[in-house]
Amino acid sequence: MADQPFKSAFLRTMEARGYIHQITHPVELDEACAAGPITAYIGFDATAPSLHVGHLIQIMMLRRLQQSGHKPIVVMGGGTTKVGDPTDKDQSRPLLSDEQIAANIAGIKSTFGKFLTFGDGPTDAVMVNNADWLEKLGYVEFLREYGVHFTINRMLSFESVKLRLEREQPMTFLEFNYMLMQSVDFLELERRFGCLLQMGGSDQWGNIVNGVELIRRVDQKPAFGLTTPLLSTASGQKMGKTVGGAVWLNAEMRSPYDYWQFWRNTEDADVGRFLRLFTDLEPEEIARLEQLQGAQINEAKKRLADEATTLLHGAEAARTAREAAEKAFEQGALSADLPSIETPRAALEEGVPLAALAADAGLAASRSEARRLAQGGGLRVNDKAETDASRLVTTADVVDGVIKLAAGKKKIVLVKPV
Repeated sequence: MADQPFKSAFLRTMEARGYIHQITHPVELDEACAAGPITAYIGFDATAPSLHVGHLIQIMMLRRLQQSGHKPIVVMGGGTTKVGDPTDKDQSRPLLSDEQIAANIAGIKSTFGKFLTFGDGPTDAVMVNNADWLEKLGYVEFLREYGVHFTINRMLSFESVKLRLEREQPMTFLEFNYMLMQSVDFLELERRFGCLLQMGGSDQWGNIVNGVELIRRVDQKPAFGLTTPLLSTASGQKMGKTVGGAVWLNAEMRSPYDYWQFWRNTEDADVGRFLRLFTDLEPEEIARLEQLQGAQINEAKKRLADEATTLLHGAEAARTAREAAEKAFEQGALSADLPSIETPRAALEEGVPLAALAADAGLAASRSEARRLAQGGGLRVNDKAETDASRLVTTADVVDGVIKLAAGKKKIVLVKPV
């Protein structure tokens, strides 16, 4: 970061809200941002049919960029997904078919419209697919045109590569090309759109620096990189991961209620930081909320959940989720908006072990995890604590058409016999 305060509204906001980890040329970038609209991009590989909360900080960076009067580019990795980013991975990603990648991109696209304004204006966001240029490059052409600008020595010096090799995990030649392909993306966007900034997580620093150096060497144009810290919770858990798996952004993969509940369950020490990163609340209001102590901190968590859910799913979905949660946890009442699973009535007539049912409901990552929860008094059936995870849940437990399963104080799933 720069020694002096930033002049541009964009970098001042980014710094104040905690997005900045590293910048390649902070003073030059600040001057460019202060002089007028710049264009910046972030790439998203299509490895699943939805992005998850771990991607949200990248989406919010593009939102901050546009809010500050600059132009965001969303790059769909139709080409790079075929190779797989080796960064922070011990094993190669499974290779996806063209059809799988296309389906994943279709599932991902709609998320960005919730956070960015797309169009033809000078600061409107655009979305492109790097398959449009990467797939047109012949291999010999790719090596002759771009391979000469990269040295193996330099590539081996980056932390993401060194860690993989130090752990003696194989890194395929296919994956080794990913760094070059991402650099070509930046160069192509600079030529097509005048894009001069690539942003990403700190694990992308090596890839981003290579793109910056390629543009400055080949086109003699200004180019910059900016990374955000890799996020983990105060307890050290990777951001966006829960016992039930990834916190997906698509509503069909994680309901608005479950999404609201994820934010409501934020650890006390993370509330202020997450309000700055994941909501549009003003700094003064965030400062007020993060000063709340004791039971009052729950109001700050609800506000975080409201704001984050509103951004992704809309105000009505956020209001409905909050009301359902308050009925269930504060008033003991059930709501049709609570998450639910369907279980065959025949299975319940015979009896389903509590550990199995809790795992199926997503209240625990596995049956063994459910058993540990039960032993600690963390599993409840119809509000009654159950310490025996092998206890059979049957149709006798059905009340008003459902069985209420709960893990701890914050997670409820309704089991519906069908």
